[in-house]
Amino acid sequence: MNTDFLKKLGIKKHNAGTSTGLQSVKSRKYIPSYTPVDGSLIGSVSQTTADQYEEVISKAQEAFKVWRMIPAPQRGEIVRQYGEQLRKYKDPLGRLVSYEMGKSLQEGWGEVQEMIDICDFAVGLSRQLYGLTMHSERPQHRMYEQWHPLGIVGIISAFNFPVAVWSWNAMIALVCGDVVVWKPSEKAPLCSVACQNLFHKVLKDNDVPEGVVSIINGNYRVGEFMTKDKRVPLVSATGSIRMGKIVGQTVAARLGRSLLELGGNNAIIVTPNADMDVVLPATVFGAVGTCGQRCTSTRRLIIHESIYDDVKNKLVNAYKQLRIGDPLDVNNHVGPLIDKDAVNTYLAALEKIREQGGKFAVEGGVLDGPGYESGCYVKPCIAEAKPDMEIVQQETFAPILYLLKYKDLDEAIAIQNGVPQGLSSAIMTLNLRESERFLSAAGSDCGIANVNIGTSGAEIGGAFGGEKETGGGRESGSDSWKAYMRRQTNTINWGDKVPLAQGIKFDLG
Repeated sequence: MNTDFLKKLGIKKHNAGTSTGLQSVKSRKYIPSYTPVDGSLIGSVSQTTADQYEEVISKAQEAFKVWRMIPAPQRGEIVRQYGEQLRKYKDPLGRLVSYEMGKSLQEGWGEVQEMIDICDFAVGLSRQLYGLTMHSERPQHRMYEQWHPLGIVGIISAFNFPVAVWSWNAMIALVCGDVVVWKPSEKAPLCSVACQNLFHKVLKDNDVPEGVVSIINGNYRVGEFMTKDKRVPLVSATGSIRMGKIVGQTVAARLGRSLLELGGNNAIIVTPNADMDVVLPATVFGAVGTCGQRCTSTRRLIIHESIYDDVKNKLVNAYKQLRIGDPLDVNNHVGPLIDKDAVNTYLAALEKIREQGGKFAVEGGVLDGPGYESGCYVKPCIAEAKPDMEIVQQETFAPILYLLKYKDLDEAIAIQNGVPQGLSSAIMTLNLRESERFLSAAGSDCGIANVNIGTSGAEIGGAFGGEKETGGGRESGSDSWKAYMRRQTNTINWGDKVPLAQGIKFDLG
């Protein structure tokens, strides 16, 4: 396989890279990165030690003193330059994402484009960090609010979006005046090294301290360095619900802030008024894109009983057209799962479906033979199930789609909302009343609710996040920037008297 894209990103195959972004720092323990494409070793990064973490935080603290005083539009200019670097290296970085994580090359390129888009958004935001002015009840007083950076923002990202989710957080935090320390998934560490290499060139060209952007690498214990550290006022964590509960509790115990983006058990409701030319591509991409390893992947398809068989048959035929294989081949739709552990989780879910009374419209299983030597390639499957089945209530990070029947829209919405997670949702209908009912306060309880598009593929302009066990966090667009800053209310007395609020009298005579 041609891996010239690694050289373009400064990554030497099979050799160890730095893990902290401090070029002088290496430990003697390394984290290997194996591609799920063919199981081969791509390279390795040094695992961050406690002493190295202290050096990273120390440099970040010193960098913050400089970075926070740079005017926000100038910070935006540096982010703009990083966006230009990403445009220049979109192809090799997209290929690395595809190779290290396993998503299709189209999705790998798309993930880098998402980084570029959030850079553009952040550049504009750097001139729009607005506060408010308020009228004071006291004469000759002025009130307003302003927003200041928090300091060090810790970012913990997951393997399924090894670069985009970091950028959602980092680019916004940077224009807000924060510095960032990134703990990427140990399952895709080389992507973080590539991003760091590109950003450090921009920082160096602008004579900005390298501690503005840093990475630490390792397992969950390295992440604990940040979650327990009072010097990190905000930790933004993306991952499983189990992980998020641990992070949330740990950060809350020190009265820090956490921004949590956790699991999803996303559903599409298909009504009799749906356009099937829209339903099929949206559902199939949502269910099998990234091999079902998106937090917004479509897990449940809630179909009206009058069209259930028709929708099922069309989906079965669509699944027959899926091409599964090397994700760097643009002709393939579906690549591998991230690793053997993910495959075992997938197989365990298939067994539970059978045990709990489900039946398969499209059978699953592990693929073998030429091209599938890594053992990480699986068949996307479709299971007919009941909404209250235990396995349906859970999120399985794999390409498993559950088909569920409903009689009326109220029942469909109840099924949609009847899971612990609350990330993304959608309804397929050309009926205005049905769509508005779904979007109302009595409709979807998710952070994302779509009409006539799938659950997957959010744009960066809107706030991304969910409710319930999804964590309640919001990142990326809209006013999500406020999570990375502290609000300060200011009152200025420009008169020669000191009247008190609420008419309180305090006369010293």
